Amino acid sequence: MKYLTVNNRKIAFDNEKNLLSVIRKAGINLPTFCYHSELSTYGACRLCVVEDDRGRVFASCSEVPRDGMVIYTNTPKLQHHRKMILELLLASHCRECTTCHTNGECQLQKLAQQLGVSYIRFQNTKEQVPIDESSDCIVIDANKCILCGDCVRTCDEIQGMGILNFAYRGSNMRVMPAFNRKMAETACVGCGQCRVACPTGAITIKQNFRQVWEALADPNIRVVAQVAPAVRVAIGDKFGIPKGKNSIGRLAAALRRIGFDEIYDTNFGADLTVIEESKEFVERLTKGEKLPLFTSCCPAWVKFCEEKHPDLVTHISTCRSPQQMFGAIIKEEAREKKEDTRRTMVISIMPCTAKKAEILRPEHFTDGEQNIDYVLTTAEVTRMIKEAGIDLAEMPSEALDMPFGLASGAGAIFGVTGGVTEAVIRNLVGSNRMEDLEAISFTGVRGLHGMKEATIDYQGRKVRIAIVNGLRNADILLKKIESGEVQYDFVEVMACKRGCISGGGQPVPIGPRTKKARFEGMYNIDRAAQMKLSSENPIVQTAYAGILKGKEHKLLHNEK
Repeated sequence: MKYLTVNNRKIAFDNEKNLLSVIRKAGINLPTFCYHSELSTYGACRLCVVEDDRGRVFASCSEVPRDGMVIYTNTPKLQHHRKMILELLLASHCRECTTCHTNGECQLQKLAQQLGVSYIRFQNTKEQVPIDESSDCIVIDANKCILCGDCVRTCDEIQGMGILNFAYRGSNMRVMPAFNRKMAETACVGCGQCRVACPTGAITIKQNFRQVWEALADPNIRVVAQVAPAVRVAIGDKFGIPKGKNSIGRLAAALRRIGFDEIYDTNFGADLTVIEESKEFVERLTKGEKLPLFTSCCPAWVKFCEEKHPDLVTHISTCRSPQQMFGAIIKEEAREKKEDTRRTMVISIMPCTAKKAEILRPEHFTDGEQNIDYVLTTAEVTRMIKEAGIDLAEMPSEALDMPFGLASGAGAIFGVTGGVTEAVIRNLVGSNRMEDLEAISFTGVRGLHGMKEATIDYQGRKVRIAIVNGLRNADILLKKIESGEVQYDFVEVMACKRGCISGGGQPVPIGPRTKKARFEGMYNIDRAAQMKLSSENPIVQTAYAGILKGKEHKLLHNEK
């Protein structure tokens, strides 16, 4: 064990990769803009600077800890240094904070308050540039960018897309797509992970809640909501509810008070997806055609495959995502329900920004009608609840509406990486015995690793499975599949690391404790569920015998 001294206290360290990690381990949270433990060290913001016993000042994020070091983190020299950096950043930053979407959550705003920066001596001479609202998923406001590079490294190192990068030099430097293109003109998949990483309001979610407010106020519109699995373990973050706690009951109560007519569960759509995807997989496995079968739930992954690996598109399941299956059923029910003359509007509450683009794809229209009218992210719904003056923590827990408010635990775990695979395996095995369910969970499908493998026995055959999250990891896997280096029968892909619990539309920041709590929260919901298999859901069976009869392919699948 090695030791160094931080502010006159001896601190032990072992495998920490940098001095910043050791200092934080000691309980001192040095401010940073450009440092993320999962990204490469950039060292640009210089806020994490420390001073050693010789008066040398340096960035702790890029310094390797050494035995015997003597470090100070809050000397007058460092205080002056940090305040000057913040003052310079604010001098070239849009300061219309009261109208910014990240007001109250902006890291620049919080650090300015924390470090006592109350006056800016310098004039903002930075040229104002137009806001890029071309994307269906995110909005880019370069006037609020502080050049921390978090979005650039996230897009490249985590997602492997490289859509954003630095352009120009010196005071003219900007973050933008190549050739100053609009985001809609790039290969951006809309995952929103750049927005999650952005510490200011430079990258935000494309907002749709104003249109929803208008619909809620219209007596001629029946507004139906569906709530995705990962939303329920994140919606409480901004209301003081313990992280990872299932807040679906409170959310249902809040949505009713806002004015939603019916509130259902996307997990019901997930149960349908499990059944349909299982059928498709067995059919392909029997014929030995178009293997591996890729999951189709994640729209960012689907677009990524279309852009970078078009030869594998036919391997993607024809199943619509749970969101789209649910929307198609509700709209079909509305067409058949002649006694209600109101127009039915379906609103999806999702952890994902890419879902905003998914609803506009032509294959997600049924009989010429859009299945989902609007997608609201968890962050947008949080804002609506606050606008309505509702404290979610004080809401009584209420049940979702029937018939589409009933779902299995298998549907719930769709919100985390490996959940789709586990749900499909359960359906294939067809047993709800606890020992069989536990055996499935120990096959290797669970966990937060970027790449997982599992093998199961199905009717005397070894079925090879891969589970990948993060598009860079997906790209590496797909190249191995294309080259013949590896072979699988079933592959689950989620664009966001750890799955939907860390989606681009979730409340931020999403630190290690938050990620762990949301992950555990999803499996707690499954453990508490009375039904463990999607095929056990009696409402699903009723739907197959009723509204879906003879229309299964039309409502639940896309043509490939």
